[in-house]
Amino acid sequence: MARRWTKEEENRFRKELYLLYVTQNKSIGEIGKELGRPYQTVFDRLRRLNIETNPKQKTKYRNQRNDVQLPEQSARLAEFLGIMLGDGHISHFQTIVTLGTKELEYVQYVQALMQELFKVKATISIKKSGYRDVYIGSTLITKWLKGQGLVENKVAAQVGVPEWIMSDKKYMEAFARGFFDTDGSVYNLRFGIQISLTNKSAPLLLALQDMLRKLGYKASEASAYKVYITKREDVKRFFKEIAPANLKHRRRFDKFARRYPSG
Repeated sequence: MARRWTKEEENRFRKELYLLYVTQNKSIGEIGKELGRPYQTVFDRLRRLNIETNPKQKTKYRNQRNDVQLPEQSARLAEFLGIMLGDGHISHFQTIVTLGTKELEYVQYVQALMQELFKVKATISIKKSGYRDVYIGSTLITKWLKGQGLVENKVAAQVGVPEWIMSDKKYMEAFARGFFDTDGSVYNLRFGIQISLTNKSAPLLLALQDMLRKLGYKASEASAYKVYITKREDVKRFFKEIAPANLKHRRRFDKFARRYPSG
């Protein structure tokens, strides 16, 4: 049986827990970590002090948050969805983009884009492999992204491109930029430069092919999970008009382009 508190202790605990639980809207788990107390101890004290516990009203109840804003359709959102369908994935709780070891500038670009769209902080973490994750924890965002057509397993579900993106040139260019920055490549051929976009979802790859052709590029047929742009003028126009944001790709293109200054 818990010992009886002194009046001084009772007043101190009430003031402390009211501030943390009610005023600052922290969860019982967060309070426990801050005070160095087990979850059950914090819960019992709240009950003894007659401070009503209502976890559904907590800001981060089941990872829900009340500071998130959901974006309207825009070129920036189209670019982000291109990124997500390239190197992004969602779990029940998190929206994550996983990027390589040599893409720090682009990692920061993606972080800024996510923060711009959802108006909350996006976190960067580094895996043991050196790969970087950019993520936001929010079930509101993941649920909304599922409404946009994203799923937890893109390949198994064979996802496609949201229809609204195909309705506007600026949306298509932005989506192509986000997708190429994460799931695209540029490399040198014997007589020129080639771009490839890679994905194992057939509907997505076919939509990319259709998108590029609508934008005036001579895109190849989908083959071995890839769509190619090989015509030299198209490759140069792609880097000028689509304007990839990932410096890794831009540096490679600039290096190869110096070998073919004309044509």
